[in-house]
Amino acid sequence: MEILNFKDCEDVKIEKFPFKGEQRDVVGTSIRWLSRSGDDGTGNPEYGLRYFTIQPGGKIPIHSHFYHQTMYFLSGECECYLYDNTTEKKLETCVTGPGDFVYIPSMETHGMKNIGKEPVTFLCCIANVYENDD
Repeated sequence: MEILNFKDCEDVKIEKFPFKGEQRDVVGTSIRWLSRSGDDGTGNPEYGLRYFTIQPGGKIPIHSHFYHQTMYFLSGECECYLYDNTTEKKLETCVTGPGDFVYIPSMETHGMKNIGKEPVTFLCCIANVYENDD
């Protein structure tokens, strides 16, 4: 068992995020890893819980990833986007606030932006879920 406070976890500013081999700009966003376990073979954890902060006007650009994730919003107002993976056209936009959660399946192309006047904070749980060959 490990017991910590989120303030004990380093707040790391994120500058770039890859999509289709290109590093895309991340604006006003930081992550604290609260827990992580395992290795998916690429250096990323099999499971993790992260605490995100996105400053007003901040954004996480279009991206996708192998792991599944669920984001639970604690504060602020955020637009979340679903994109077409090929054309990068926005297919869907939703606005989230405290108490809302968003599930993103593996490889679903998405992004988000803080549209409010206060920081957006949310917990993000990630997990790799592998298909059973049986």
